Amino acid sequence: MSCPFCHLALDKILEENEEAFAFYDLYPVQKGHTLIVPKRHIITYFEATETEILSIHRLLTSRKKVLDKELQPDGYNIGVNVGEAGGQTVPHLHVHLIPRYNGDIEDPRGGIRKAIPNLVSYP
Repeated sequence: MSCPFCHLALDKILEENEEAFAFYDLYPVQKGHTLIVPKRHIITYFEATETEILSIHRLLTSRKKVLDKELQPDGYNIGVNVGEAGGQTVPHLHVHLIPRYNGDIEDPRGGIRKAIPNLVSYP
């Protein structure tokens, strides 16, 4: 299977630097949901070099500024799914930048903790 991120159409890229690029998620969970992806084909966050992580971070920061201006979200989730058990469906490292809005879910307390059952009670 060919990697959809390695073969992404150039017109989908919103911004890039030497090591990474950003584009809107094709299956967004929120308006503005953005993916930041290293140019080198690696599968997990733990395979990335420090330079790649810094490049991803720079794009996260830059895209957040754009989303703040364009969409004025009330918050964000930033996440990385690692491995099938962690929810990773595309075998190429990608970092999710997800704008959040007041009222988008009934009770957002706990953030990502709502994605899996709690091991302990969350206050």
